[in-house]
Amino acid sequence: MNKPTAIKRFIFIIIFLILGAVIAFAQFDIPGTHYTYNGFANSIKLGLDLEGGVLAVYEASSIEGEEGDFNQQLEATRQRISNLITAEYNEAVISIQQGNRIRVEVPDVSDPAEIFDLIGEPANLEFKSENSADAEAVLTGQNIQNVYADYQQTSSGTYEYGVTIEFDQEGAQLFYDLTEQQVGSSIYIFINGQLFSQPTVNEAISGGTTFISGSMDTLADAEDFALQILSGTFSVNLTLIENTVVSATLGENALTYTLIAGAVAMVLIFAFMIWRYRMMGVMASLALCFYVILMLFFLQAIPIVQLTLAGLAGIILSIGMAIDGNIVMFERIKEEYASGKRIGPSIQAGYKKALVAILDSNITTIVVSIVLWLLGTGSIQGFAITLLIGVVLSMFTSLIVTRGLLNMYYPINSTKAARYSLKREENVVELA
Repeated sequence: MNKPTAIKRFIFIIIFLILGAVIAFAQFDIPGTHYTYNGFANSIKLGLDLEGGVLAVYEASSIEGEEGDFNQQLEATRQRISNLITAEYNEAVISIQQGNRIRVEVPDVSDPAEIFDLIGEPANLEFKSENSADAEAVLTGQNIQNVYADYQQTSSGTYEYGVTIEFDQEGAQLFYDLTEQQVGSSIYIFINGQLFSQPTVNEAISGGTTFISGSMDTLADAEDFALQILSGTFSVNLTLIENTVVSATLGENALTYTLIAGAVAMVLIFAFMIWRYRMMGVMASLALCFYVILMLFFLQAIPIVQLTLAGLAGIILSIGMAIDGNIVMFERIKEEYASGKRIGPSIQAGYKKALVAILDSNITTIVVSIVLWLLGTGSIQGFAITLLIGVVLSMFTSLIVTRGLLNMYYPINSTKAARYSLKREENVVELA
């Protein structure tokens, strides 16, 4: 590569970084459409400690008289709570911890009492053939797999809102038998012993799915109906043992201060690297800019990531490891040059000698991150996943991007060692 080509490539890289920064941080309306583009940084899901919201932990116990595997019942309840909450709060995270507890995290909640009431007091849902609280239930909420708001086209061509209910295999057969018996009449849905709805049966319904309509004029009405049905489908008893409401203002302030601290740290890192290593420091700083853009992209692209303060700590730690990798390589390059090698061979030999040390330190950190993510809970998992992503990206930027930039810069300056902050003793003979 000659000098003019190298200069052109550097100009292209600078333009690419500027465009990357725009894509990562900018927010604007796309002309001619109703779509607003949100940069990577604006699309990252935030945890409770940054966005505010509700944290609730429920202890589960078996329902008296209910048979079956408790772990399966617990997972079924977790899934139903997830359906219940995410219908309105799509960034909620519901997980099982310590074997018999369900952890519910709902960021950006305006009415936390609604969530506590909805989950904390699960309803008793029953389908009956008679309009009587004392009548025997034909099937219960335990036979329901999913409930969601929906709409269907009527015979007149209009659309009506309603609720779709999906039954398990046993529930599908029981519901078919019930609707076959009640054709031309009604089935009666009771919640906590009170008549909730009495839809009319037009025909026997098979297939394990039914659509209930009537008195639901809007999608919101249908969602409310679905939520009340869902609240009666839990397979275990739940007892609220912990609840915390995090202020959105507190989370916003924490994020703001953390971002300011991160920006100051980046500026200081750039200044130190350029002062200590001259043009090698410039290449490391450009690589770090690549790292930031890639990190923001993966944080918003990976579904399991929900950024918390602990997660931010993982990112900052991985930035430190990225810089540490560059420092190890640059010091090896300086040692090679001091021993008498020329600039080009010193760069190549320095990278080769630093490679094993960098891989060892990063791979051990990756293993620890995976273990923390698999065995940890809550904020520990948040720290582990961002650290894992950050370490992998730091290896890529230090071993690939920094090296590529330095090799690209070499044709521009292949003789002036001072620009690389390289020195050797006067009595050292330069090797051929």
